[in-house]
Amino acid sequence: MGLKLFDVLVAFAGLSLLLLLGMALRQRLRWLRALGIPEALIAGLLGLLIGPFGPWSIFPDEIYRIWSQTPGVLISLVFATLFLGQQLPSPRVIWNRAAGQTAFGMVLGFGQYLVGALLVLAVLQPLFGTDPLMAALIEVGFEGGHGTAAGMGPTFTELGLPSGETLGLAMATVGVLTAVLLGSTLVVIGRSRRWLSQEKSEAVASPRLQKMEKDPMSADERLTLGAAAGTVESEHSESMTIDALTVNVAFAGGAVGLGILLKEGLTQLGEVTGGEGTARLLAAIPVFPLAMVGGLIVQVLLQRSRQTRLVSPVAQASIGSLAMDLLITAAMASLNLPLLEENWLPFALLAAVGLTWNICAFLWLAPRIFSDHWFERGIADFGQGTGVTATGLLLLRMADPFGRSRAMEAFSFKQLLFEPFLGGGLVTALSPLLIVSWGLPRFSVVALLLTLAALLIGLRLGRKRQRS
Repeated sequence: MGLKLFDVLVAFAGLSLLLLLGMALRQRLRWLRALGIPEALIAGLLGLLIGPFGPWSIFPDEIYRIWSQTPGVLISLVFATLFLGQQLPSPRVIWNRAAGQTAFGMVLGFGQYLVGALLVLAVLQPLFGTDPLMAALIEVGFEGGHGTAAGMGPTFTELGLPSGETLGLAMATVGVLTAVLLGSTLVVIGRSRRWLSQEKSEAVASPRLQKMEKDPMSADERLTLGAAAGTVESEHSESMTIDALTVNVAFAGGAVGLGILLKEGLTQLGEVTGGEGTARLLAAIPVFPLAMVGGLIVQVLLQRSRQTRLVSPVAQASIGSLAMDLLITAAMASLNLPLLEENWLPFALLAAVGLTWNICAFLWLAPRIFSDHWFERGIADFGQGTGVTATGLLLLRMADPFGRSRAMEAFSFKQLLFEPFLGGGLVTALSPLLIVSWGLPRFSVVALLLTLAALLIGLRLGRKRQRS
């Protein structure tokens, strides 16, 4: 029998219950808060116990089918909200403030592809016959996180790796846990060796950056949502009867719709120019990076028409956070444990190599790329490149609790240059297709060239700032 709309309601109620339990556990257990584990991940791990492969399956199969399909849908909504409501600065301002930070992030991201590809070519394929697509798992899980791993699941399945989503989610879980543990250890070591900035800086973060530094799911943000979404500020607001939150959801949905149209256009263009094979390959591109492009287009149109007040950045952040929390909970609860068990050794080796690369890049490359406050700038990217953005912010607050460096400002502006490409952007979405179409050896060479190019740009920028 097909799925019914009532099944969707039951599935949503189940996810909501798991989130409430995860929130209660995090409030009761101090060590969960100390590790910085988000409520959604706790809820997902609880969901494993009652999930389709857990010891206590309590829901019908239809509910688990909805849970398994939920991440691939909600990730598009998450990415559609990234730029909506944000006042986009000029490209020159972004480059001046975030060029070095972006270069280091690119070194981490492209390097994850490089070490993953080399490990698969040299060890995993000869010994275990590992699928070449597993070379993309480190970047998908570490830089991308749970949302990206879930969104890439259909692409991996379409290209012949049905376990890709499960392995990506497991990689993201390892990344979140190890980023906090290893990052905290690095902060302790850095403080003992006086790597952290000791002098006070006159630079003070702007109110906007101080707001971005907060936990996006903090209680203050939730309370602010009511005030931000209660009214629509525009010259026609008096005649509008629609709720502001509805307007914000509509804009986010419109951005997703633009992403779907972009994908359809690319598929049709590929069929015209390259034939049916090219169209089939382009059809495997996930919607979520194109939804991000759609959100950027909507925001540019709003700015040019001077209607930016229709979209609230707080409301958009809350919409994205809601979608992400439900996504992570559903993805972890429906995790296919037998597929993970079949590939546990290649997975463990990939995770170990990825962690080694991130630590080495932080300790050896960050001091050479950043001419000032290298530890604070590097630890933020280490946290994001291993766990999630919130992990990077957490480690940055541990290393620089009083905001003595300009790392927060550079890290914030860096996202505008970085996220459209890596960590769930276009490069992340296209990497499995490039591995299939180019072959893993050629993909490795390209990853090496891109890593070296980002490194050279970072080193040049570091020397230039040091001279100035």
